[in-house]
Amino acid sequence: MKRIALAAFLFVTLVLSAAEPAPTLRRNTVDEVIAAMTPEEKVLMVIGNKNNDRRRYIGEGSTWYCARLGLMPTVMCDGPAGVRMKPFRDGDSTKAYYSTAFPTATALAATWNTELVETVGDAMGNETLEYGADVLLAPAMNIQRDPLCGRNFEYYSEDPLLSGKMGAAMVRGIQSQGVGTSVKHFAANNQESNRKGVNAVISQRALREIYLRGFEIAIREAAPCTVMSSYNRLNGVYASQNRDLLTTVLRDEWGFDGMVMTDWFAGDDGVAQMKAGNDIIMGGFPHGHYKYHQPEILSALSDKTLDEEVLDRNIRRILGFVKKTPSYREYACSLKPDLARHAQVAQRAADEAMVLLKNDRNTLPVRKPNRVALFGKTSYDFIAGGTGSGEVHYGHAVSLKEGLSNVGFRISSAADRFYTRFVDSVFAAGGHKKYAVTRSQEPRIDKALVEAEAKVTDMGVVTLGRLSGEGVDRKEEGYFTLTDNDNALYLTVNFLSEHVLDLHNCFLHPLLYQSECPVIVIVFNLVEENQFLLVVCAGEKHNHRSAEVGLMKIIQHIVGAQERI
Repeated sequence: MKRIALAAFLFVTLVLSAAEPAPTLRRNTVDEVIAAMTPEEKVLMVIGNKNNDRRRYIGEGSTWYCARLGLMPTVMCDGPAGVRMKPFRDGDSTKAYYSTAFPTATALAATWNTELVETVGDAMGNETLEYGADVLLAPAMNIQRDPLCGRNFEYYSEDPLLSGKMGAAMVRGIQSQGVGTSVKHFAANNQESNRKGVNAVISQRALREIYLRGFEIAIREAAPCTVMSSYNRLNGVYASQNRDLLTTVLRDEWGFDGMVMTDWFAGDDGVAQMKAGNDIIMGGFPHGHYKYHQPEILSALSDKTLDEEVLDRNIRRILGFVKKTPSYREYACSLKPDLARHAQVAQRAADEAMVLLKNDRNTLPVRKPNRVALFGKTSYDFIAGGTGSGEVHYGHAVSLKEGLSNVGFRISSAADRFYTRFVDSVFAAGGHKKYAVTRSQEPRIDKALVEAEAKVTDMGVVTLGRLSGEGVDRKEEGYFTLTDNDNALYLTVNFLSEHVLDLHNCFLHPLLYQSECPVIVIVFNLVEENQFLLVVCAGEKHNHRSAEVGLMKIIQHIVGAQERI
């Protein structure tokens, strides 16, 4: 009888235990949820995942999904110039979801207008929210230490004060929409080639005054939700494994209380990342790395070389972040942000971003629409942004030819035919259509064609552009310097035409400023709606920046940024 009673008691106890629900993030405190986690679940929580439905079309990763504990995945999305996502969904090619390609960070910094940058951030944040992401992986705030860095277009400036103020404004704007930001790449990630292997050896003074200062301003003034640690080593230690950087400086000195994530697949020691204060390892499962740091962290927990309290601390920060997201609030995204309004914001920002370096002979402003000859392949196929994480899939980019035509300029036909045939031939050869023309050599133009155009047009416009992107730095030869065909085009047009407007969306070589070209405008890598160029050409309201100030800014980029540590 006693055995039967004992068995009945154990059965009732088990039933009651089974019926008792596990703590969930909505019903219970963060600490109660952590206490209910198994060691295996804790390890999964500190490693990023891609196991969410929305990942099919938006986001580069997410936090771990666990139905048992009520943990929904939160989606992290690129990037610094606008929401980067697939424009088509679930095999349906009949409906596209495009994002606004906003002016790049370098262009925004050229405005010196934090209020405007905050407005741009607000529009970016709205697209992030309405397309279903929780965090925009932006702004990128590394110093433009070398003009050949592949990702300079994502960064604001060589000046830490300007970078910090612009970054803070961007964070405030994006987060005003209820989504998060990720200030990156922390820190001293100033080159792309060998970015996972380079060791940035920097004195404490240079580190504090230059490479950390912009981050400090943005974090203290705008309180970003997250910070992304960088790929590189800093004074011998990977940034994602550097306790001095992530805990002593970031948290203890600057008071940051948000979540720290690695850059995607950064570092080489998951346990060291946990101890350093890097809360979550991205991008996580699935990836070529089998189980991606899971066995080593579990083993360290088991043999006590990793204190479980360290893991709990990191999870506490992750769950604190999760509770601030639209996913946690169960926000129903509309998939219909106001792209028309955002295009106007982008155009206004691009307008202010252009820098007038030279305006001899009072060529600008043009008082009325004239007949114009367009030279240079990028007059007909414009660069909007760069490649990699900072790329945006926009619906349409307005070329210079199209934009000028839209406001009444008459485009001369001879140069138009020459370059249109060239662009068509490049597309016919295959390759990535978006960047095929940009990556091709500038075609060599016949002097007789330029002579003929000079006789029948009122103005010549020369564009020179370069493409850059993530993963590799640019070579000096043919990028920073002009190619033979660039030189031939530039010199021929300037010699034969009295009124020449020179547009650059790349770093400007100082020798060009000394040329005979009466007008030089630097437009950086701007936006898809290139109507902004007309603001200068047509003499409408625009930002007249003095040649002296503009030249000094460009020379600082080119010369000052080349100083070595």
